[in-house]
Amino acid sequence: MNTPVINVFGAGLAGSEAAWQAAQRGVHVRMYEMKPHKFTPAHHAPGFAELVCSNSLRSDSLANAIGLLKEELRRMDSLIMAAADATRVAAGSALAVDRTLFSAFVTERLRNHPNVEVIEKEMTSLEEDEAAATVIATGPLTSDAMAAYLAETLKCGKLHFFDAVAPIVDFSGINMDVAFFASRYGKGDADYINCPMTKEQYDAFYRELIGAREAELKDFDKEQQKELKVFEGCMPVEVMARRGYDTLRYGPLKPVGLEDPHTGKEPYAVVQLRKENNEGTMFNLVGFQTHLAFPEQKRVFSMIPGLENAEFLRYGIMHRNTYIDSPDLLDATYAMRERPNVFFAGQMTGVEGYIESAGSGFVAGVNAALRALGKEPLVFPDVTMLGAMAKYVSTGGLSGDFVPMNANFGIVPPLEKRVKGGKALKNEALSARALAEIDRIGSAEKADS
Repeated sequence: MNTPVINVFGAGLAGSEAAWQAAQRGVHVRMYEMKPHKFTPAHHAPGFAELVCSNSLRSDSLANAIGLLKEELRRMDSLIMAAADATRVAAGSALAVDRTLFSAFVTERLRNHPNVEVIEKEMTSLEEDEAAATVIATGPLTSDAMAAYLAETLKCGKLHFFDAVAPIVDFSGINMDVAFFASRYGKGDADYINCPMTKEQYDAFYRELIGAREAELKDFDKEQQKELKVFEGCMPVEVMARRGYDTLRYGPLKPVGLEDPHTGKEPYAVVQLRKENNEGTMFNLVGFQTHLAFPEQKRVFSMIPGLENAEFLRYGIMHRNTYIDSPDLLDATYAMRERPNVFFAGQMTGVEGYIESAGSGFVAGVNAALRALGKEPLVFPDVTMLGAMAKYVSTGGLSGDFVPMNANFGIVPPLEKRVKGGKALKNEALSARALAEIDRIGSAEKADS
């Protein structure tokens, strides 16, 4: 018998997870990736699953929706979670990774999998193999040719929003006579560098930030400039600041839970920096995604106490993301309703975030493999975070315009019985219910294999 074959377009987090899941189920995967011959405006490294924004995968707690999603994926043999756990760096209660080692882990596993064939080529259509199950995970910066094919031939339409990336500084240039190591409320192992501000320092910084000059959009973004939309979960710090004087102090610069050891007092505002690698030589400015011009970033961010002489290893950038109108196109397996052999995965479906992208790739990869094997699709129950995201993507979930969505307990059905003791205990109960379903699904899959 011939081995069933599927195609995966793109080797980001979603494509990598999809390819892994299909390969693990005995399907031959042809994985197409245009790097290293061609890069998007936001990608710079040749490896798979490149993290282009933050290196944080957010909370690991089961009282948090993203923590639940991570645990669901762990229990289902996720490649992305295996890579994250193997390459984590200290970040308090969050899961952060060394992005170089993370990408290398994913790349090595896929390139050496006996069922994965890596083809370094840009795909611009399905014409080479229209009959095979195909997972399109070309990302929010899909090439113009592929985007045109999706819009015109597959009739996907397209929407845009703008994503922003935070700067990274060299640890050796941070003035630790001013800054200090600590985690909020003492959680973790004092993994964050904290730059404290007095009211006077914050006032001066705030004035310069809201008046700083923004960078010009690149050519591929200019056509969308008049309709620029910023996703709330990745808002440029200058846009956030313009919403009001205290917006930053109640957001990424909130000082609560942090005491300045130099003064013994809680600062007026605090800028936190998080490790980029295990060696602790690079730190990123938490919450400082930005679209400011590079000279303005150097000028304004150097006003942060402790960063007066910091060397910026990477400045923040802003780029256009593209996502399809999934509720009109996809079902809860991420397959097209009109062309059920075509699956989508990643941010272009309307999930937002690294782990959410991997989760969509997981569901799409599993179901593409099942289709190739002639088996029934696997629709995850909406009490699981994997299932709730798939339901949101395929139905729109909420009233109003369809917009990108992070994992959250608001898209999960409520518990049948009320849980007393506060929000954390309720969320933990939601997680326990979800994980019981995940374990059931995992057991059924093993029995069927």
